[in-house]
Amino acid sequence: MLGMLGLIWYASASLSQHSCEVCIAYEGQSACRKAEGATPDEARQTAIDLACAMLASGMTDSLACQRTEPSSVTCDGSYATGSGRQEPR
Repeated sequence: MLGMLGLIWYASASLSQHSCEVCIAYEGQSACRKAEGATPDEARQTAIDLACAMLASGMTDSLACQRTEPSSVTCDGSYATGSGRQEPR
């Protein structure tokens, strides 16, 4: 039993090696959400999906929100590639 719990913990810990926080403004509202993923891109997209879940209703609205450029993206302490922002120097 203890071995199984250890295996589950190890497997889940290895899946979330990167984290991102994304803020999106859509239809006059805004939301920020954090997510983790195996890659920075996966974490970024998951955070976008979570933020849009708070802002949009229905499939068409959700897809439009997910295509909106985030107002900010911070991944692993720096700005993610493609966020439209430059990393501070």
